[in-house]
Amino acid sequence: MIRSGLVSITFRQLAPPAIVALVAQAGLDAIEWGGDVHAPHGDVAQARLVRQMTEEAGLAVAAYGSYYRVGHNDVPFADVLESAVALGAPTIRVWAGKAGSAQADEAYRAQVIEDSRVIGDLAQGAGITVAYEYHGNTLTDTRESALRLLETVDHPNLKTYWQPPGGATLETNLAGLREILPWLVNVHVFSWRDVDGQRERMPLAAQADDWAQYLAQVATTGREHYAMLEFVRDDDPQHFLTDAETLKQWLKISNGLRVKSKE
Repeated sequence: MIRSGLVSITFRQLAPPAIVALVAQAGLDAIEWGGDVHAPHGDVAQARLVRQMTEEAGLAVAAYGSYYRVGHNDVPFADVLESAVALGAPTIRVWAGKAGSAQADEAYRAQVIEDSRVIGDLAQGAGITVAYEYHGNTLTDTRESALRLLETVDHPNLKTYWQPPGGATLETNLAGLREILPWLVNVHVFSWRDVDGQRERMPLAAQADDWAQYLAQVATTGREHYAMLEFVRDDDPQHFLTDAETLKQWLKISNGLRVKSKE
């Protein structure tokens, strides 16, 4: 089953109560709370408050979107984990270092791998999964590097998110998604295009054909995942509500396909 949600930092300008109200209005299932503004790392009281307002609205905490850079200690992982526990988050999202795969030498990659295993153990002790952001300028910036990292870390508590890399073809994106399916936790959902070197945000429905194929792939795992919106046009709540309707319709189809395949 793929469930719907919002990445809270999509609306950094809004306070948590406004985000909860917006997600409830949209009829989505969950929120991934960001660790920079809405549930700061180590602020346990705020995390508990955010959890309470989320659950009272009938929503789930999908994950804790931390800004922990694996292999570095800019944000102490102990603070990240403490907040995630207080939030009741099943997953902590982290970043696979600070260097892209083309710039990272073997020593740097080993540094990220070692720390991945350390935080994987720590989070596992709290019953929380750790998952890499699938993102540029990190060791998950290409399908080859992401797969190599996951296979080398080889830790049962280290997983990954996925999102379509900018500038790649549909075929390349589908191939990369298929390769990391065994480790897949959640998906970040957005629609943009590159125009003269700039990324232009579009209505989610503009990339319906691509997302139909991505979500169909995700549904094949038979596990629960969250597909969570971010990067809405103009950071506008009204555009978010429109995109939320689009996402819900897509998930009805994807989840329906999964049910049929089981039959």
